[in-house]
Amino acid sequence: MPEYRKKPVVIDAIQWTGQNADEVLAFTGSAARLESADCHGDGPPYLVAINTLEGRMVAGRDDWIIRGVQGEFYPCKSDIFEATYERVADDERTDSVSEVRGDEAP
Repeated sequence: MPEYRKKPVVIDAIQWTGQNADEVLAFTGSAARLESADCHGDGPPYLVAINTLEGRMVAGRDDWIIRGVQGEFYPCKSDIFEATYERVADDERTDSVSEVRGDEAP
């Protein structure tokens, strides 16, 4: 059986902290909106609802929101993000999502 390796692509992402709504909404544009959360205790009063290619998904506090290679957005749990991605230094950004999509890098 053939094996396949995921191609290395640099992605853009932002972490929803519960305190950075303006940044998250600026990053996602019309693909996301804030929704009231059933808040008991110290959680943020809002969740981020994201329209993904698979339908509506929700990002909770500490989840990451990723912009994919086709410009789509989707949430990712923090532990999965940390196991899958590592931060790229500015001078290493050669295969960014923007370059894969063919548009200009931010």
